[in-house]
Amino acid sequence: MSERWVVNASPLILLAKVQQLHLFSLLAETFVVPEAVVAEILAGPANDLARQFLEAQPVTTVAVSASPLVLAWDLGAGETAVLSYALANPGWKAIIDDGAARRCAHTLNIPLAGTLAIILAARQKQLIPVAVPVVQTLLSHGFRVNETTLKLALWETVSEIWP
Repeated sequence: MSERWVVNASPLILLAKVQQLHLFSLLAETFVVPEAVVAEILAGPANDLARQFLEAQPVTTVAVSASPLVLAWDLGAGETAVLSYALANPGWKAIIDDGAARRCAHTLNIPLAGTLAIILAARQKQLIPVAVPVVQTLLSHGFRVNETTLKLALWETVSEIWP
């Protein structure tokens, strides 16, 4: 396991909602959360599970100087910090769901994955017994993904059929 991840708010929030935050430490050798992402989550309600996780766990936070290449995309503070960190630190993967941020990452050749990729990797490593129920729960909590992409990813990655 040589994965090093810099994580944005939505994967943290979504995986907290489905009680799968432990997957970060099981799938990545190390992961960090930019201060801008921490601030975004801590500004949320006190009962937010991602906020409680950040307040209770020894999570490594990093200060990030925004890259002009990323700033040009006019993304949110968290997305900008995640992508700037990954761009400045080769070998780090951005864990991000936002569509515009993902397009920026592709354009700048920043390695990336999202919440769905984490669930699929967990299934491949048998950290969860099946992916479909977890994805269904994610969708009920506001996760958005193209259905064609979802069906294809489930079948090609873990041989599961979307109902």
